[in-house]
Amino acid sequence: MGRLKQDALDTEHRCRRAVTLGDLLDQALDVFCWCNRCGHNSVIETGWLAGQMGPAHAVPEVGSRLRCSSCASKDIATRPAWPSLGAVARHA
Repeated sequence: MGRLKQDALDTEHRCRRAVTLGDLLDQALDVFCWCNRCGHNSVIETGWLAGQMGPAHAVPEVGSRLRCSSCASKDIATRPAWPSLGAVARHA
C-alpha cells in the first residue's frame, strides 16, 4: 500500500470514535447485549445504563461491566439495538 493511502487511512482511523450511551439517548435507541458463551441476548434501556455508567461511556465497552443473567458469564458483546426490518421476504 502506498504511503499516501496509508497516511489517509491512519488519519481516518484516529478520527473515528465509538458510539456513546449519550449518542444512543439522543437517537432514542437501547443497547443490545449478547452473551458470547451461551447465546442469551437482551435489550437494556439506555437511560438506565447512562445513569449507572454515565453518558460518555462507549457502547462497545458496556459489555465488560455486565454479567449474563442466564449463565453468569462476563463475555458480553454490546451494540446499539437498531430497529428491526421485520420479516424479510425471499426474492427469487
